[in-house]
Amino acid sequence: MKEKLYRFMQGRYGVDALSKFMMAAAVVSMVLMWITRRQIFDWITILLIVLVYFRMLSRNIPARYAENQKFLKMTGGIRNWWYRLKRDFAQRKTHHIYHCPNCRQKVRVPKGRGRIAIRCPKCGTEFIKNS
Repeated sequence: MKEKLYRFMQGRYGVDALSKFMMAAAVVSMVLMWITRRQIFDWITILLIVLVYFRMLSRNIPARYAENQKFLKMTGGIRNWWYRLKRDFAQRKTHHIYHCPNCRQKVRVPKGRGRIAIRCPKCGTEFIKNS
């Protein structure tokens, strides 16, 4: 049985970032349907799930790849912002992040060093902060 599934999926596109996003949108639509009792969300949920399965089982790999690349290009700014936010939040216990008063460049310094002079790596401005 496992071999049949492998043979069936061979040459298929599979799951990518656009499919994951569409599945998450389908879940949100389903929750909205339960809350508002509007039938439009039911149809949106069904449409999104059908599109996700169509993309996963498609054999037209170049077209699906191009769609995914376009999606990644459109959402690149949001994804980079989210990545930076997560990174800064993870480092909050060990480092302070200050902005240079001259050029607004982010400067990361370790915590627990007292008052220190910080030199901006971009413009060379020196400023004093507590670490």
